[in-house]
Amino acid sequence: MSSPTPPDALLGPADVRELAAALGVRPTKQRGQNFVIDANTVRRIVRTADVRPDDVVVEVGPGLGSLTLALLEVADRVTAVEIDDVLAAALPATIAARMPERADRFALVHSDAMRVTGLPGPAPTALVANLPYNVAVPVLLHMLDTFPSIERTLVMVQSEVADRLAAGPGSKVYGVPSVKANWYAEVKRAGAIGRNVFWPAPNVDSGLVSLVRRTEPIRTTASRTEVFAVVDAAFAQRRKTLRAALAGWAGSAAAAEAALVAAGVSPQARGESLTVEEFARIAEHKAGPGTDHQAGLKTGHETDLEAGHETGHATERNTEQTEQKEGA
Repeated sequence: MSSPTPPDALLGPADVRELAAALGVRPTKQRGQNFVIDANTVRRIVRTADVRPDDVVVEVGPGLGSLTLALLEVADRVTAVEIDDVLAAALPATIAARMPERADRFALVHSDAMRVTGLPGPAPTALVANLPYNVAVPVLLHMLDTFPSIERTLVMVQSEVADRLAAGPGSKVYGVPSVKANWYAEVKRAGAIGRNVFWPAPNVDSGLVSLVRRTEPIRTTASRTEVFAVVDAAFAQRRKTLRAALAGWAGSAAAAEAALVAAGVSPQARGESLTVEEFARIAEHKAGPGTDHQAGLKTGHETDLEAGHETGHATERNTEQTEQKEGA
């Protein structure tokens, strides 16, 4: 259990700028670097994430350590995944200098978050992160899939991405990210973050998304890869009916219709009206030998990887783009 920390242990605006200057770090648009400079904001994120004294938290993209320090105030342990060489080298020293009594509860993994398959110490119970916009969805899905021990997640992303992740069937922004996130968890918006708590201030608003892992997985005989392949196909041509959109996945429009009817889904429906459970039922009824997908059809995980473009940039949030690719 954590012990009280001095009020100046967290990073303020001057601290962030001084650290960045000392390290020669200049926020760049290429990596969407926007560092949180407000102690009240990071403490609010920790409260909203419901971080508990016995939690083992994994943080992706800690940057200069603003959120990391706030997490260490409350959690039992914090493991930060950082790809940037300079930031990764500096973070342990920042923790030791500002929170020495908690330094032994901190671990750093210097790696691309999309390549992480294991973490040191006990299994993580919570994921809390300020995710880069251009890889937010694939990083989130990768972490949820790789670490089933993660029970609670709170991520800060661009507001539009937050809306997409938390959207339900029938919403205009309901799509691939919404369905795939819901495969793992109950998802909801958990607040908004203003622009003035970042340095430099971004041109877009940010939002918090809460994901609480399902206590019982989706009941289906289909695998995650099989279900995600249906989701990818359905939204690749979202204006088409499912009979037409799933023709490539099923082998023909007639085969798609047969699978849809068997799953109890109207062939004239569109992807944005279906729940994740309905997508799973469709995946169960694909005809043909075995359950392998058509040659050339990407699995959900492969699409996730491609949607992130530069997956190495898992340390900051890209706030310049304005539209999330549906293939995420």
